[in-house]
Amino acid sequence: MNDQQSGNAVPAVNLHKLAQRLDDSIQALEESQSVDKIGKLPRVFGIVRRILMQPEGCAVVEARAERLEKAGVFAGTDWAEPANLLPALTTFALQSQNADTVIVEALSELRLLAVARGIYLHPSLSAEQAHHYLTQVLAINLGLLFGMTGEAEREQGQLSLVSQHVVQHVAQHIGYEHVIDSLIEEIWRILQQRPIQVGDARKMITQIAICRAEPDADLGSAGRGADRLISSLYGPTRGCSEDPGTVVYQQRMESMDSQTLQNEATGFARSMHDTGLVSPYHACFIRYIMEDHDNLLSEALGLSSTGRDCLMCYRELVHTLITEGIFPETAQGIYGLALLLERGILYQPPVAPALWRQARLNLSPQARERLQLAYGYQPQAGAWLVQGMLNMLGQPLGVGQGNNPTCQSARALSMWAYNDPDYLLQMVAWAARDNEIVMHFEGQPVSSAHSPGGLASEVTLDLDPVSLVVVPHLDRIYVEMGRMCIGREGDPHRWVNPEFHGWSAGRGFAINVDVATGNLDDLEGFIRHFYASYHPYYNGNQPLIHPQPAGVAITDKAARFIGWHAITILRAALDPEGEMRVYFYNPNNDSGQSWGDDVHVNTQGCGERFGEASLPFEQFASRLYIFHFDPLEHGEPADVGEDELQRVIERVYRSWGKNRVPAKELQAEPPQAE
Repeated sequence: MNDQQSGNAVPAVNLHKLAQRLDDSIQALEESQSVDKIGKLPRVFGIVRRILMQPEGCAVVEARAERLEKAGVFAGTDWAEPANLLPALTTFALQSQNADTVIVEALSELRLLAVARGIYLHPSLSAEQAHHYLTQVLAINLGLLFGMTGEAEREQGQLSLVSQHVVQHVAQHIGYEHVIDSLIEEIWRILQQRPIQVGDARKMITQIAICRAEPDADLGSAGRGADRLISSLYGPTRGCSEDPGTVVYQQRMESMDSQTLQNEATGFARSMHDTGLVSPYHACFIRYIMEDHDNLLSEALGLSSTGRDCLMCYRELVHTLITEGIFPETAQGIYGLALLLERGILYQPPVAPALWRQARLNLSPQARERLQLAYGYQPQAGAWLVQGMLNMLGQPLGVGQGNNPTCQSARALSMWAYNDPDYLLQMVAWAARDNEIVMHFEGQPVSSAHSPGGLASEVTLDLDPVSLVVVPHLDRIYVEMGRMCIGREGDPHRWVNPEFHGWSAGRGFAINVDVATGNLDDLEGFIRHFYASYHPYYNGNQPLIHPQPAGVAITDKAARFIGWHAITILRAALDPEGEMRVYFYNPNNDSGQSWGDDVHVNTQGCGERFGEASLPFEQFASRLYIFHFDPLEHGEPADVGEDELQRVIERVYRSWGKNRVPAKELQAEPPQAE
């Protein structure tokens, strides 16, 4: 993902002049006495930061790595002895919100790269040791390597560019082949979540394919598990196994007999459902068989009896959606179409006519421009939007917020696609056709066209097509609803969430933080109420009927508080091991996160469906700070066992609640971790 796409683009600067300024600042540092060096460092760090904001800046700093170290940039810090550094800690430093920490870590990585390349003969570290260390750094920071951002990077803002540029620069010189196995594992982990946006996974697969084709790259035993991934994009069937190009494949199809076409259809479907990735050849095949072999369509989509019945009932609509929205560039929409048919949502009376409207929608100039900026001019913008609509309706839990502070809007799109698809289609029509969405807050109309800016000053382009068009409108409306709550006591989410997300969101509201002070408020009562509302053992074994908006306190791997984050609670159920878990949707692009204190969010292996994240019930409760419920369902505070209750409370105090203890509770001393 380039800087322009990431939304963190920085103005171009004169690197030559900055390099001269850096040389001057290094010289001043070299000539200063030890006691005066600390006063010179801010100027050095400031210039280094500006240089590293530029993709070419890493080479400038690397060339001066030896001088920088000898001048004293690491003196008195944990980075002073590179032989003692631990690769696992680089993630914390590179994702820090402290600019100096990020810069020192970046300087350290570039120093080690200079050592590994033989540019800098270090007195305490060999080139081989530096090389080994950096390969571990790359494997641990794959997200930075491919521009895959999360909450920590969003909180960093433009500072995150420094970390990304450094890691990517290291990879270019160390070689991707040294992290190939980690890449393959990471790709499968991401694909298991079935995201709508698969551009990052495609980049990684392409990088592996390039490495394997590079005659000078010695992969050794690495990369042997990459065949399925590479073939899923570049040769999923016998007819295109050597990646001949779509023009050649088109000619081959014209000479295939019915049995060969049948085999091709089966091969495409198997590959698609196995990986969640769709090859451009699959789109060529789908468009070809619609002319004279449309009986193979259900086979090519890999449909069960449910999907086949839906296809038979709405064949003309499906053909139109393929004609308007499925091209080699938009091939990923085939997977969305298959899952849409499997869901059977076309049987809901408003959905089919709404999709007819979508297929023929005239886009506003603003919507067309955003789609063209993000995806290009071929095929036309309307095709990208149709593809995006198919994917969102087929994969409602695959929506990601991109590099934007818009988790509320992403969550709303997911909830509507999951629970209220015709409402989502209406929202898309308004945003794409009229460049305006009008929602209501307690009876008052709220227009996206007349509302000032939202949470995101500029919504970035690293989004799926539907989000790209709709999220800017939803973001403005969400913030405007918040403004309409000014003056009310308590958290505005109490009133905004139900109005914003729709009737199915519970009007009851619980929060364990005092808004005025930020301190914890009635934590025990909050936990008991949550158990009574959602835990099957305490709510009369009542499954959750409609997904509910909720808020969690996101923490990093060290259990330190990062920020508040919107998620959707989908269900609570026993996992295959008999443990009660909460299954939820996280719009944060990648749900498989470590929240510290042994709280590791699962995305597979514990009964998760595609797109779901999960945690054991008490671990989830320890990160929850807001939930909704039906106030007419009068549940009594759950009689949670004292041991379990205390475990949840202690987890809160060990993580995001550490500095949120009210004065009256401090006197009584909060529970201590064992």
